[in-house]
Amino acid sequence: MNLHKIVVIFLLSCIGKSEAQKIYSIKEHYTKQEVYITMRDGVKLFTAIYSPCDTSISYPILMVKTPYGIKPYGEDNFPEAIGPSKYLEEEKYIFVHQDARGMFMSEGRMLQMTPHQPVKPDSTYTDNSTDTYDDVEWLLHHTNNNGRVGLWGISYRGFFAASGIIDAHPAIVCSSPQAPMANVFYGDDVHHNGAFALLPMFLFYESVCQVQKPYSQEWPDIFNYPVRDAYNFFLNIGSLSQVNNNYFENKVPDWDSIIIHPDYDSFWQRRNILPHLKKIRPAVLVTGGLFDHENLYGSLQTYHAIEKNSDNDTRLVLGPWIHGGWARTTGTSFGILQFGESTSDFYQKNIELPFFNYYLKKKGSLVDLSKIMVFATGNNKWYAFDTWPPATLKQTAYFLDAEFLLKENIPNKNGSVFDEYYSDPQHPVPYTQVFHPLRLFYNKEYMAEDQRYASSRPDVLTYKSKVLKDTLTVMGPVTANLYVASTSTDYDLVVKIIDVYPDTIKKDHYETTVVETAGYQQLVRAEIFRAKYRNNFQFPEPVIPENIEQIRIDLNDICHSFLPGHRIMIQIQSSWFPLFDRNPQQFMNIYDATADDFVKADVRIFHSKDHPSSITLNVLPRD
Repeated sequence: MNLHKIVVIFLLSCIGKSEAQKIYSIKEHYTKQEVYITMRDGVKLFTAIYSPCDTSISYPILMVKTPYGIKPYGEDNFPEAIGPSKYLEEEKYIFVHQDARGMFMSEGRMLQMTPHQPVKPDSTYTDNSTDTYDDVEWLLHHTNNNGRVGLWGISYRGFFAASGIIDAHPAIVCSSPQAPMANVFYGDDVHHNGAFALLPMFLFYESVCQVQKPYSQEWPDIFNYPVRDAYNFFLNIGSLSQVNNNYFENKVPDWDSIIIHPDYDSFWQRRNILPHLKKIRPAVLVTGGLFDHENLYGSLQTYHAIEKNSDNDTRLVLGPWIHGGWARTTGTSFGILQFGESTSDFYQKNIELPFFNYYLKKKGSLVDLSKIMVFATGNNKWYAFDTWPPATLKQTAYFLDAEFLLKENIPNKNGSVFDEYYSDPQHPVPYTQVFHPLRLFYNKEYMAEDQRYASSRPDVLTYKSKVLKDTLTVMGPVTANLYVASTSTDYDLVVKIIDVYPDTIKKDHYETTVVETAGYQQLVRAEIFRAKYRNNFQFPEPVIPENIEQIRIDLNDICHSFLPGHRIMIQIQSSWFPLFDRNPQQFMNIYDATADDFVKADVRIFHSKDHPSSITLNVLPRD
């Protein structure tokens, strides 16, 4: 029995009476039809249509396209959920699920993040935009619909929801790309600033990107590895260029696509959807999670691209969620953090439901629903704005200074003032302090994890602010401007923004946790940057040893309140393993690196009047 079957059996065993009733309720109120919809190039895509049993009125269509399968197959078999939420299922929509090209029961070939072609070479050329157009045209003529169509989807499905509104069919009136992929070299999934997301992508590619058998209803078998611990497995994996041969049995051609395109060349540029998100007509609700390692970048940049280049209704919601957490968890907590409410239920009932009802059913009003809704961790509060980032934010720079302090004033010392650490790629800094089995993807809670394990390492620099007297609410982009020198020709920089709790914590909402929170160093945001891309992601350049260079690192937006008695902390290191691959610290194609190519390097972070390394935060004025 393979891992996918084990996971399915486990999930089914966890379904209690309420879930069983939900499955029965869907089957009671909906009919199911399975069809093939023919695209303009003749390829047929497998589609399941769930229609309300009451046919006395017509209904809007809400469609999701997925590479992950639309189980259970068979017209008598119903899934536990057919829509984005229980509220929308109870509202009665025609829910359409479709296997993406080349996946499971659909014909054709799966092309990772199918590039959009603005000018089609001929009438049979297809991309995700044309496929969605052809889907809608067929559905309008073969379902009991009211002529209005919406799209939605999370993650890869969010990419389909975004690409489907480019040159959209006139019947598509709205879409909700949720945690959508946007640019997988800059900040989504595969890479962050050129660094390869090793652990999550290894597991994603071995399952999702295997060449599937035609008309398959099951995931391909995954491979067996003798090592259980992810850290040690990847430490000894060898050259990444040999992974397909050594581990995947050459069944994952997309892995080789990564290897032969190490830089931001035309292969990755064509898979950047952001330049094509312009003149969008349908209304858009972009949803993202502040604790989403995979596609927070995609959520933010999809919103900005559409908002900047379109004259439509585009909205953004950011909540305290992991990847897809608004649909898959209650959103009441994350790690040690307690939010005091079900933020997922709040979103589903008060934001998502009104949005789709208004545009697809012409029901209700959006007058009282703000364009931007964000949840601030720390003070556990929803904020409403008209723009993102909010126009009232004040940029505040925090400078690294002597004695590992973080100050609001530029250091007054001149000359060569720096702190340094020795980076050894044979002993990389782990991204999490917990033992994490290889087969469990990655530890999602690392994004709010206690960083004291890293502070104690000699290859991590730590800077702390003074104790805060008042609440400091930080929102929007974070920028690190670092002056760095190294003995090597390449290196990575990892920058962390951390909330340090008081050493003595009185009775408060953290007391229900089993974790010692006095002195807790909560990760708020972190990002990695590969130094050879400091000037250009397409054309990497070697670092000149001992030369001081200014490196700018843009971190994903945050929405967090540092409470009175807390401190702001900055940590800097050169590895984050195995969440991201190791840099051999030599200028080369890292995917070809062998054990002998990994060298130690001294890394210096300067903080003087001449070289003022800093972190710039955007602070919200006090309420």
